[in-house]
Amino acid sequence: MKDIEGEIRLDPTDVRILAYLQANSRVTNQELAEAVGLSPSPCLQRVKQLEKAGVIICYHMSIDLTKVCRHVDVIAAVTLNSHGYEDFEIFESMVENMRYVVECTKVSGPIDYLVRFVCPDISSYQMLSDELLRLGPRIGNLSSYIVLKSSKPYRGVALDDLVSALPMGGVTAKPGTRPGK
Repeated sequence: MKDIEGEIRLDPTDVRILAYLQANSRVTNQELAEAVGLSPSPCLQRVKQLEKAGVIICYHMSIDLTKVCRHVDVIAAVTLNSHGYEDFEIFESMVENMRYVVECTKVSGPIDYLVRFVCPDISSYQMLSDELLRLGPRIGNLSSYIVLKSSKPYRGVALDDLVSALPMGGVTAKPGTRPGK
């Protein structure tokens, strides 16, 4: 899996395994092996290697919350006043410990973070946004956007388009990065 320089090397079979698991993480090893053209034992070995190398970091399922409970889904755009390393660390640590934060992404441009909250109600979100604002002068702006409808929820990435093939038919990535970067 790793070459001499310590880079993770994926071959086309690894990419097929990843694409298939991304679409259906509940697949049995037998079904996965058949889908990617391997026997079960080598297929399981490859999956274990991908997990050990940190390429597969976890398995997910999705819940249709509208069928289970009432909730409010909010995306907040956050801009910090200062951009010192400590400011980012403090903000990220605070968000990491917030119960209803389901995603936080640092972005470039006029805002610093997009934070997604899924809360039982709007008053729960208001309490969390007030908590964020308690960071005082560290928060320059907090703009909230209520999600009305998700017309295309996240279902994974187009691996075959993102992973660039090397002359030998494989792809490499530095550990901790995505293949092709």
